[in-house]
Amino acid sequence: MECIFCKIVRGESIAEVLYENEHAISILDINPIHFGHALVFPKQHSETFLSVPEEELPDVMKATHIVSKAIVNAFQPEGFNIFSNNGRAAGQSVFHFHLHITPRYVEDDIKFILKLKQYGRGEMNDYANRLRQHIKPNSTHNH
Repeated sequence: MECIFCKIVRGESIAEVLYENEHAISILDINPIHFGHALVFPKQHSETFLSVPEEELPDVMKATHIVSKAIVNAFQPEGFNIFSNNGRAAGQSVFHFHLHITPRYVEDDIKFILKLKQYGRGEMNDYANRLRQHIKPNSTHNH
């Protein structure tokens, strides 16, 4: 099945376009959490965040920043969420990477239900070391 976001980029499917730049486009979500809920995605098809070419990320983040400001200015929400689902297990349903920006209100009864865990003795350092082994040495910062 053809990717709906790619069809929108090519102008073959209608959408309420909010903003676009060289590498990114923002539209209103057709099934919003709250009215004004927007999506931002790269124009070039990339299934998940990890497959977005690095040179396109600044335009994606710039679009996210511009549209987030517009949502706050237009609707005066008490807060907003920016999130992305990557992979089926994370809730991704359209397999073209996208960020959600949704206004939030104190009494909106929308909850991300989490079961937080606690690291055992020494486990936090073990997990950090495992991650650091996969991060280029010149990109780490010791805090």
